[in-house]
Formats: sequence, C-alpha cells, structure tokens
Amino acid sequence: MLYRFKNLKDGGIKLAAALRGKIDCSDTVLLALPRGGVPVAFEVAQSLNMPLDVLLVRKLGLPDHEEYAMGAIALGDVRVMNDEVIEQMNVSEEALERVISREQLELSRRNLMYRQGRPPTEVKGKTVVVIDDGLATGATMMAAVKALRQMEAGHIIVAVPVGAASTRLRLEKVADQVICLHMPEPFYSVGNWYETFSQTTDKEVLEYLRRANKQVADIEKRRPA
Repeated sequence: MLYRFKNLKDGGIKLAAALRGKIDCSDTVLLALPRGGVPVAFEVAQSLNMPLDVLLVRKLGLPDHEEYAMGAIALGDVRVMNDEVIEQMNVSEEALERVISREQLELSRRNLMYRQGRPPTEVKGKTVVVIDDGLATGATMMAAVKALRQMEAGHIIVAVPVGAASTRLRLEKVADQVICLHMPEPFYSVGNWYETFSQTTDKEVLEYLRRANKQVADIEKRRPA
C-alpha cells in the first residue's frame, strides 16, 4: 500500500521529527517556499522552536498547462529553465517572456505582502533549511537553491515530505543535502500523496509567519538574562 500524508500539517510534523537532532536549531535559518511550503515549515518551526521566513520563488508554468513547470524564477533575477520542456512544447521566446513578466509581478506582490517592509533573513555563511510541500519537476526548488547560492548561504538543506526520486537525484547535485521522507513511484503529482491537499491563501501565510515568530519571541523573553 502506498503511503499518503493526511495533510500538509501531517507532512510538517513528520519532517520535523526527521530534522530533529540533525541541525543546530540555534544557528540555522528556516525558509519556506510559498505558498504550499509554509504550512509544512510552520510545523517544523513550532516543533524545533525556530523562526520562520519565506524564500520567494515562482514556477513558470507552460502557457496552456500552468501546473507543468518549464522553469522557475526567484528574486534577484534568478532564472532556472527546463530547456528540454521548452523545446518539446515549442514554447516561443515571446510566450516565455510573457510568463516570466507575469510571474515577476507576482513575486513583487508577494514580497510586499509577506515581508511588510522587513528585510529578508540573512543567510550568508549559515546553514539553511528550505522547505516545500513536495518535489515534482523540482524547478522551483532548483531556483531556490540557486538564489541561496547567490546569497552565499553556507550549507543548503532541501527538506520535503514527498518527492519524485529522479528529482531528488537532480537536487542532490546542487544542494548540500536533500531530505525527502517519501519517494513513491510512479509519482504523478505532489497533491496525490496527501489525503487532503488544500491551497494555502496569502492570509494563511501571513498568519503562519506571525505565529511561528511570536513563539520564538516569547521563548526569548522567558530566558534568563
């Protein structure tokens, strides 16, 4: 019988258990890929008493099949393209640029909404755990890792509840470590491996970030001077 997580919370709880004892929580940055990665990362943040931030990345979906990635972008003009998919699907340069322009606008919108004037968490020289709800083509996570390299992160750990085995192998070539709890074959899609796979809203992302970081602040206040 193939295993399915109950929901994103369940995936996050099990991922937290896998990470416990493997990272120095006091000196590790925890980042989530919005939006689906945020509920998963929230459970890790809660369990390990870590602050949580987002790493803004956008998938570039095919013009007629937006769920299938032909690449991804991140803030800082980071681009990761799947040239094989672009060529196979005969995506023109004009069509590609239209998708990129649209997703850049969405990146900017989310940056303003989620950060609310706060600067991104400093990652230079630090261990970074970057979390998503799963790995299908891996395009968004590839862009995330590339962005973290540009920001000079010291050690990059990709952590997900579920993913395609072939995608994990590709990511192991660019990240320092990949933790993937479940690699079913055939894979199909990320949502297929959750009993309930609901879409996370912007409002929920903001609430998860607020709750995660309030918990850490409260713990710091209770510590003796």
